[in-house]
Amino acid sequence: MELMKLICPDSPYVWNSDGVSECFSNLVLGFGANILTIVLVAAIGAGKRSVKDGNRVSVLAKVFLHLIPALGASMALCDMVVLIIKMLDSSQVQYHEWLFRFSQFSVWATILLVLKCGYCYVVCCNPILCVWWMLKFLLLVPHLQRDFTSLQVLLCLKEGFTALVDISFGVLIIITRSTTRPQSSSCMEEELLLPRKMDTGQGSSRGVSKGIICNCWDLIAFKSIKPVLECGVKRQLDYEDLLELPTDMDPSSCHTLLSTCWKAQQRNEYSHPSLIKTICRAYGWQYFRLGLLKVLNDCLSFAGPVLLNKLIRFLQQGSRDYGGYILALSLGLSSVLKSFLDTQYTFHLSKLKLKLRSSIMSLIYGKCLSVSLAERSKFSEGEIQTFMSVDADRIVNLCNSFHDMWSLPLQIGIALYLLYTQVKFAFLSGIAITILLIPVNKWIANVIAKATKSMMEQKDERIRMTAEILTHIRTLKMYGWELLFGSWLMHTRSEEVKYLSTRKYLDSWCVFFWATTPTLFSLFTFGLYTLMGHQLDAATVFTCVALFNNLISPLNSFPWVINGLIDAAISSRRLCKYLSCFEQETNMEQPNNCSVFSCSNKQNELQDAAVVIHDASCTWSSSDQKEIDLVVDPVNLLIPKGLLVAVVGEVGSGKSSLLNLILGETRLINGSVYRNGSIAYVPQVAWILSGTVRDNILFGREYDPRRYSEVLRACSLDFDISRMMGGDMAFVGEKGFNLSGGQRARLALARAVYHDAEIYLLDDILSAVDAHVGCSILHNAILGPPMNQQTRILCTHNIQAISAADLVIVMDKGNVQWVGNPIDFTFPSDVAFSTIDEVSSCSEVQQQDNRSNISSEIQQKTSEGDAICTPDENQGTDESEARKEGKVEVIVYKSYAVFAGWFITVLTCLSAVLMQTSRNGNDMWLSYWVDTSGRNQKPYSTTFYLAILSLFCLANSLLTLVRAFAFAFGGLRAAVKVHDRLLEKLLSAPISFFDLNPTGRIINRLSSDLYTIDDSLPFILNILLANFVGLLGIAVVLSYVQVMFLFLLMPFWYIYRKLQNAKLGHWNRSTSRELRRLDSVSRSPIYASFTETLDGSSTIRGFKSEDLFLLKFNKHLMTYQRTSYSEVIASLWLSLRLQLLAAFIVSFIAVMAVIGSHEYLPINLGTPGLVGLALSYAAPIVSLLGSFLTSFTETEKEMVSVERILQVTKLRYIHKSFITQIEISFLLHIL
Repeated sequence: MELMKLICPDSPYVWNSDGVSECFSNLVLGFGANILTIVLVAAIGAGKRSVKDGNRVSVLAKVFLHLIPALGASMALCDMVVLIIKMLDSSQVQYHEWLFRFSQFSVWATILLVLKCGYCYVVCCNPILCVWWMLKFLLLVPHLQRDFTSLQVLLCLKEGFTALVDISFGVLIIITRSTTRPQSSSCMEEELLLPRKMDTGQGSSRGVSKGIICNCWDLIAFKSIKPVLECGVKRQLDYEDLLELPTDMDPSSCHTLLSTCWKAQQRNEYSHPSLIKTICRAYGWQYFRLGLLKVLNDCLSFAGPVLLNKLIRFLQQGSRDYGGYILALSLGLSSVLKSFLDTQYTFHLSKLKLKLRSSIMSLIYGKCLSVSLAERSKFSEGEIQTFMSVDADRIVNLCNSFHDMWSLPLQIGIALYLLYTQVKFAFLSGIAITILLIPVNKWIANVIAKATKSMMEQKDERIRMTAEILTHIRTLKMYGWELLFGSWLMHTRSEEVKYLSTRKYLDSWCVFFWATTPTLFSLFTFGLYTLMGHQLDAATVFTCVALFNNLISPLNSFPWVINGLIDAAISSRRLCKYLSCFEQETNMEQPNNCSVFSCSNKQNELQDAAVVIHDASCTWSSSDQKEIDLVVDPVNLLIPKGLLVAVVGEVGSGKSSLLNLILGETRLINGSVYRNGSIAYVPQVAWILSGTVRDNILFGREYDPRRYSEVLRACSLDFDISRMMGGDMAFVGEKGFNLSGGQRARLALARAVYHDAEIYLLDDILSAVDAHVGCSILHNAILGPPMNQQTRILCTHNIQAISAADLVIVMDKGNVQWVGNPIDFTFPSDVAFSTIDEVSSCSEVQQQDNRSNISSEIQQKTSEGDAICTPDENQGTDESEARKEGKVEVIVYKSYAVFAGWFITVLTCLSAVLMQTSRNGNDMWLSYWVDTSGRNQKPYSTTFYLAILSLFCLANSLLTLVRAFAFAFGGLRAAVKVHDRLLEKLLSAPISFFDLNPTGRIINRLSSDLYTIDDSLPFILNILLANFVGLLGIAVVLSYVQVMFLFLLMPFWYIYRKLQNAKLGHWNRSTSRELRRLDSVSRSPIYASFTETLDGSSTIRGFKSEDLFLLKFNKHLMTYQRTSYSEVIASLWLSLRLQLLAAFIVSFIAVMAVIGSHEYLPINLGTPGLVGLALSYAAPIVSLLGSFLTSFTETEKEMVSVERILQVTKLRYIHKSFITQIEISFLLHIL
């Protein structure tokens, strides 16, 4: 009986006239049973380590196993909302009713989590739980009996339906248990994309264990990242240390899903397909169901202010019951629950963003592989690269913006309603301020949208010009044109910075409006409330302060959300235009009877033809261009199989255009083209892959040693390869920088010969090789056994090749002037034809070999990195990008401060500190106001209090304006100086630098890294500074008004250091930093591969190797996705633990405030105003602490971009002069 009096002071009896007492029913039979259910589920889940259920449970049973708990959780959540409404209406709600309803919701939430983990059969259908679920219903019978005797119809229906849900779930799990056959299992793990070596058991166990999720706690606590964190402490992370991707994040499957939906969208809305609709169709359900979690998380964020209000009123009343402790612990418990919901929402949203990013990047790359050169001509190369580097990320950020678009107004609405319950209509004065700023913000948003669009256009142009400069850097340096082209690029950059500065300064005004709105809101609300004759008290003031704090994030974020939506809409339109381009026709092998047979009188002639062109004319203009400049006029050709066809004509006569017409790279205006067989294409400028010599020749085909050797001999490559370090496994850099022009041409020819195609298109390959080598290629390859049975169409000016041809086609100004036998061909006098002189003198050959040896020695001595070698022998020539180790050095931060200017840096920091001081002074003045007005002595006049409050508000506004504009100016100055310094260093670099660094890697510095410095880094630095001074201000105020907080500082610092450091190494910081470096490095192969594909897309399409290159690109994406996935989980791992730590601080301060309220205790923790101030400051410490550490980690990650650029700007080029004397001798040749 004494125990009942202690826990149920309002009804200390188990039984009363209505049956079981309400307290005993709620607290013992309800809350106790629910807690026991949660413990049983957790214990079974921790003890049973089994694989996912897979197909053990039928689809219908799975549907009901998810539907019933979701229904039960929704009903329990509605009950909790009803209790909150009762509390807001000043109705008394007993704490045991709160515990009962919250435990109901927790039971269903735990079951849903178990189902999410794949424990459906192993846990839910466990025999112990099956028996317990029936016993649990029996415990609810007294509760139902008490409710039914009340004769309240709605209450009876609600409780009866709740009991029916419990019974249905119990019956369902028993039926599922009895009808499903158990399977043996060993370990529960998430379905992962494991490397092939892991599948075969050859991989290390460490790689497999990183994907294992052993129980529910491991899943929600992100413990899967722990092995990666431990590796980050011991050594530098590598790609093998990263987490494996879940199967649903496979880049290939993501690309297939989005590509299928995009094609369906094009069929449905042919003229105006929408990428946004396509994304909704592919990932809409996965995305929208996260909205349910978002709603719950947002609503729970207001539990803090509501509980704070009740707790402060409890302290003001001086009550001695235990309700204060319940409120204090509930305050901390709500923070804990919100921490888990917040991190889970962020985790699943991040997974979806990674899948979407992978899909869009693969879609852009796939389009590059399928669009002809003519159709692609309406986009510059820089614009297409911007699609991949910038626009894709902006569309992915739509995932955040879309949910925030409805979530932020919901949060603002709830906050305003709660404000109404505290200060009635006085809050309308604050709303008036917000409404007045709406048209201003709208105008600013429109101007920002226009500036962003113009800035992106200038960025496209700058990247295009940069790519052209890097592509032709040898020519520029030979002519000394670096400064000229650099000045043109600087002009384009200045135009881009002009629009960037417009954005930044308008953003500064937005920051000013958003940051000062809560302060102005407070001033006008409390001012009007007191002028209406009401007296402020601690509960009202600090509940409103807490609500104002909750308003800061939605009000600050909403304009950014609008900007994000605008950016995504602009990028979506840009990408839709690109993705809607007509793709190259794939049915050119299928003859069109109407057109083809008009060109041939007999069907057997068509069957014996390799290429048939009927009345075809083409242009290099895209389908959008109205003006058409024909490059090939109507042509009629029939080329039989097995012939060597020589296409001759002067420069610009249309020879290459004719080959591209056959390939399908030009836009066919009318007529038809029929190809009978596979094609191998060798362009006039040889396209070389970044890889080994063997990779370039095989081009995805299987290795046949016999044929491989024959091809090398036929193309005169066997001698060259024998002299290379590593042989045919020697690494060839981007565009074959360490090969001569002749070697590149022969390597491209060897690729085509090994392909064993039926039709060869050879574009003037003999002009790139020496005379004796050309003679060997002509007789051994083109006329030799590897190709003499196939159709060969050769563009050439070479007399010997023309004489050996079976058919000659003469082109002139896009027209076929003559077709016939080479015997009847007369060489035009206005066309320069070359000859291949047979090399008959052995001494001349020996002299040429000696000169080649001397040239090779000179080339090897000039630069160690220029030597062709295997990746294992010299990592400097490999594609792998070097990255720094350890933490980001202080010199990087110092360098950025120098770029921004020391005066601006100091001014920004000082204004931020003073701004936070004025903000804290404003709150402490409110605390002083409510304390003095509640004492016996006569308080100051209301005008006096409002005047001081206005001064604090004015100071806060001015300092906010100074900070915002100082940040904008400093960020712009740093962006300009970093780009100028980087461009100057690149233009002054020697040729060897560009040989050893692929163009895609350099463009990554000038696009992705520079975009980070332009936009992302100043933004995250601003957040970091605001969070730091905000956290510092809270710590100072809490230490002043709540002395007991000082006792928390040492243990708090110890736990924080344990989270951040382990084994004398920075645990999370070091891992996050290394993950960001890996992330930056893993982007370079993506851009390098994309740039490489842009250059050789026609060759890839000619060989029908699109699938091979898409697979290779997806492998690069896989590495990038693994890095980003590990980075997300590492960030959430730290965020969750810090939020739990902050929740403990909230509970501690609240409990100490309740203890101090007892009069019989010797301690006194301050007046109600100071206690209210401490509690209102302790509540946002949960989010502020997590935001500070997240922003600190993000800042260090973003600083990696500065570090990467400094790696280039601080390079010192040493020009070594190995050659002191060169003797040049000319041999006299008499013609």
